[in-house]
Amino acid sequence: MSRIPSLSSPFLLGFDEVERALDRVMKGSDGYPPYNVERVVSLEQPDRLRITLAVAGFTREQLEVTVEEKELVIRGRQAEEPERIYLHRGIAARQFQRIFVLAEGMRVVGAELKNGLLSVDLVRPEPERVVRRITIATDE
Repeated sequence: MSRIPSLSSPFLLGFDEVERALDRVMKGSDGYPPYNVERVVSLEQPDRLRITLAVAGFTREQLEVTVEEKELVIRGRQAEEPERIYLHRGIAARQFQRIFVLAEGMRVVGAELKNGLLSVDLVRPEPERVVRRITIATDE
């Protein structure tokens, strides 16, 4: 995995929080469960993003999707079943937590579990272009 370049350039001012968020995300990604992030384009709705996680074996009750400050947190918790006796165990009852840092204004609009795939839909805000003229003071 390649290292993200530092945001300490003198032309990037006030991005300390972004750099900390990038470091936190890079440290917390272990590859499980696998996921996709896709853009969903629709004429009748604004630009949407969809995060899809492969969560085979998890029920809806074992999954939790929350937004905590500026982070989308997806957790899965499976309990061990002590009454089962395995001759071979290739499918582990594994807990996970995936964190996605959300840009300002990103909004989660829903989540769906279907065929072992958990899909979480987000709406991307329309960027507002604002130009503001700054008056230059003189020392006269």
